[in-house]
Amino acid sequence: MDFLAGVIVRENESFESALRRFKKACEREGRLSEYRRHQHFEKPSERRKRKLLAARRKLLKKLAQQAGY
Repeated sequence: MDFLAGVIVRENESFESALRRFKKACEREGRLSEYRRHQHFEKPSERRKRKLLAARRKLLKKLAQQAGY
């Protein structure tokens, strides 16, 4: 199994700020989105549709970046 995200609490750091850093670390690793994706069964057609939309978003982002937006 993969290692879970973790943060080392700094000296004199509040719990809220450590929790905020932990949430950001989990978000960067994509843990939350992967957890949500595995909450229910996804039909193959839904998976293809999701991947197609992700590829389209990625292409549009790349084209916009090249155009200088």
